[in-house]
Amino acid sequence: MKQPDETRAVATCNQGGDDRGPACTFGPMTSRIFRGLALIGAVVFTRVPIAYAQSSSTPAAIDDSIPPGANFDKAEFRLWMPSGGGALKGALILVPGSNGDGRAMAQDTVWQAFATKNKLAIVACRFTDKPHDQNFIEDYVNVSKGSGQALLDVLAKFATRTRHSELASAPLLFWGMSAGGQFNYEFAVWKPERVVAFVVNKGGIYYTALTPRATRNIPALLFIGGKDLESRVNTITGLFALNRRGGALWALTEEPSAGHVVGRSRDLAIVFFDDVLAMRLGESSSLKALDEKTGIVGDYHMKTISPMGEAKLPTYPTAWLPTDRVARAWQAVITDNPVP
Repeated sequence: MKQPDETRAVATCNQGGDDRGPACTFGPMTSRIFRGLALIGAVVFTRVPIAYAQSSSTPAAIDDSIPPGANFDKAEFRLWMPSGGGALKGALILVPGSNGDGRAMAQDTVWQAFATKNKLAIVACRFTDKPHDQNFIEDYVNVSKGSGQALLDVLAKFATRTRHSELASAPLLFWGMSAGGQFNYEFAVWKPERVVAFVVNKGGIYYTALTPRATRNIPALLFIGGKDLESRVNTITGLFALNRRGGALWALTEEPSAGHVVGRSRDLAIVFFDDVLAMRLGESSSLKALDEKTGIVGDYHMKTISPMGEAKLPTYPTAWLPTDRVARAWQAVITDNPVP
């Protein structure tokens, strides 16, 4: 769905000054002193960290693309991999909002730290539709019609270019905003065997209602904003209720004060992904299944959490959460409190 640009700097710096005063002239000695001070100042200020900036030791990103397909116009991607070598355990796929260019998210130092810790590649995406008269309905979200294969094809290209053959078949984590979350949901429907976990995030258009059992077995967070459009909130709540009734390992996650924004979805997703990766990755290429009975029940009406075995379930749907740590972070988000 349409939303403001979500890829923005956390802080900005204005170093402009008032140059309307009288011109000044200096002798040779004074000029040399000012030049020396300028060099010292440059060294000092370049050592100050800026959000999303890369240090000189940060691995370079690689861009690639796939030609237009049946349900998309542009499919452009940026790969980032942690330094240090060794095999990758998977890939984190980042998908922006409607027709947006999310490739700059590969340079997000928060995602990079998470990827480095877990030995993951980052693939940040840009998908756009071909022109049509209902541009709030993104065709590229319907991944089985071509856009999903574009992602798999670029993973194979990156695997060849980087000599990391494991990337072509790597297990995938999906985070996105708005239409990005819609893409994630439909990819989990299309290729559930590739997906470790995924996030739905305040988007309003989906092509699948009841998902296959294999998709319902994938842990997921479904975010809604308390101040977002009612249609988006109702749609995601309905998808959750329908699939949770079928045993989906999903958690509806309301951010009470959020409109159509990223909000706290990235930070909670990192905690969620961190725990789920450890539970689902094994020695073999196939992902480990999780047992619903070992999870935590989240009651988003009562704002409580309890172990699945001890919980007396209400008649309305409850959230499924994989670990106590994730459950406490989820509880903090839905109550608008800091994560403990």
